[in-house]
Amino acid sequence: MSTTLITNIGELTTNVSSPLDGAVPIGGARPDSRTVSGDSSASRDSISRSGHPGDRFGTLTDAAVLIEGDRIAWVGPASEVPAVPGGYLEVDAEGRAVIPGFVDSHSHIVFGGDRATEFEARMAGERYAAGGIRSTVAATRGASDDELRARLRGFLDEMLTQGTTTVEIKSGYGLDVETEARLVRLAAEVTPEVTFLGAHVVPAEYADRGDEYVDLVIGEMLDACAPHSRWIDVFCETGAFTVPQSRRVLEAGIARGLKPRVHASQLGPGEGVQLAIELGAASVDHGTYLSDEDVAALAASDTVLTALPGVEFSTRHPFPDARRLIDAGVTVAIACDTNPGSSFTSSMPFCIALAVREMGMTTAEAVWAATAGGAAALQRDDIGVIAPGRRADLVMLDAPTRVHLAYRPGVPLVKKVWKDGVAVR
Repeated sequence: MSTTLITNIGELTTNVSSPLDGAVPIGGARPDSRTVSGDSSASRDSISRSGHPGDRFGTLTDAAVLIEGDRIAWVGPASEVPAVPGGYLEVDAEGRAVIPGFVDSHSHIVFGGDRATEFEARMAGERYAAGGIRSTVAATRGASDDELRARLRGFLDEMLTQGTTTVEIKSGYGLDVETEARLVRLAAEVTPEVTFLGAHVVPAEYADRGDEYVDLVIGEMLDACAPHSRWIDVFCETGAFTVPQSRRVLEAGIARGLKPRVHASQLGPGEGVQLAIELGAASVDHGTYLSDEDVAALAASDTVLTALPGVEFSTRHPFPDARRLIDAGVTVAIACDTNPGSSFTSSMPFCIALAVREMGMTTAEAVWAATAGGAAALQRDDIGVIAPGRRADLVMLDAPTRVHLAYRPGVPLVKKVWKDGVAVR
């Protein structure tokens, strides 16, 4: 078993309130997402460097992390590294910051084609609508498995280079039994976090026959896709699926052992958030247009609100108010929503910068949302944190603090990446 010591870490973000005690972090259980006390953004980010229980970001300075195999073995001060029989490979961080690997809990990276023309039209003033998804469907149906697989792996490499070590992948660009089954099968080759999203939009061949298409989704299509999937999702939105249709999809998936997630309130207010909470969805994603009732219900639930700031950047819709959500006690995650239509970015650092600049988050909160928050959205307690027994997924920044992720937007700050204890970059 290989052993690696990362030492001389200038700032270590563990996401564990008491990292020196090896405390069990949040992930599968609902985290406490309330902000650190203080009136200004600066004071909210001026958290303790000692890792005491009041610091939910678990920040340590002059720190070290010991990795054995694919797990974290020890975390603590660089001056107190325990003896390791047989020695270890030492990596000197030289004062750089180390954070958990990013957990991207919402992506659509198995598809064919391109929609650059659509993006250009939006930048010229046209409004985004859900129906644009159909333009990707034809290209995806026409692509071979090898073509889709090569593109998928290209996106994964792109994500890994930018620090993403765990990714959820949705189907949704096939919208027929054969292609949807291909998409979840290909996604399952590279991640256990596969989501069946046959209910993305109603395909052209079922125009004005949405209920009939739902019959297909919850029947033959679900039969073909469930064996390769962990999650069931639906786009509950005007132009996609109604609340009754969405309920049918989610309940059918739950009956087959799949866990629910929901796209909702992206293009306008609606009842999708309440449906997600009622059915115990792990996350409701987008949440651009939320009522006070939605926020209160989310705060009282175990459902994570996954914000997708790349979408608002690309569609020019208003950004979600993460400050409102966090202050209300809602658990917030950040994901890229990598897709060819509304958010063609795979950069979690870019999304963190947007969250800080446009959504009212501190950098510490945004990094938490992109790591531990993403883990919570996937109901995982083995990732998104740096603590003994957890997976050794870490990112070293070419910067002294995590603040530089927002302070230096667009700059490639990821110096090294470890996935399951192996240096992959």
